[in-house]
Amino acid sequence: MAAFVWLAARAAGQRDLLLERWGTVPETLFSPAADWLERIVDGRLLTLFSALFIHADWLHLLGNMLFLVIFGVPAERALAPWRFLLLFLFAGALANIAAAWSLDHPTSIIIGASGAVSAIIGAYLALFPRARLGLVLPLGLFLEFVRTPASLLIGIWALLQLLFTFIGPAFGPVAWWAHVTGFMLGVVFALLSRPAIARRLRQG
Repeated sequence: MAAFVWLAARAAGQRDLLLERWGTVPETLFSPAADWLERIVDGRLLTLFSALFIHADWLHLLGNMLFLVIFGVPAERALAPWRFLLLFLFAGALANIAAAWSLDHPTSIIIGASGAVSAIIGAYLALFPRARLGLVLPLGLFLEFVRTPASLLIGIWALLQLLFTFIGPAFGPVAWWAHVTGFMLGVVFALLSRPAIARRLRQG
């Protein structure tokens, strides 16, 4: 949020330059370099991480924060803070690489934590497959509170992300593959972390 407020306070021209510098740009990321060290030194690989903390608008930011609160709090408690941070950063960076490969417009700027948040959602599903989430549904003139299996809601969400990887380009250069990649990485990471989580719970 601090990064968003800082960017929002800049003039439009300066903000565009900052987005181009710290967002992930496929054309820049995949441009020729002597080796990986050069890519690190010139900051190209750093943008895979810095882009996670930049958002296009308030709706983009608040949407990611809402999902992060719902799924991130229980996932962080189960994984422990350092595993949670590792998942967020590196799954988000790998999701940005997938998005950069998939976009038809090499000059598009990839920003936002959607890939990282998708990884958290995937980890939540793997860690709590039988969890239920509360929903408030409008039924005529009344609102009804119901508890729905999280696996059903997340499954529908995941299918929509996969669907939009094919029809999404018609709506603009949205990094749908970042969502799909992040989600799959989150599931795998959580499954691999289960033995360590079990040991930590026994010791605690």
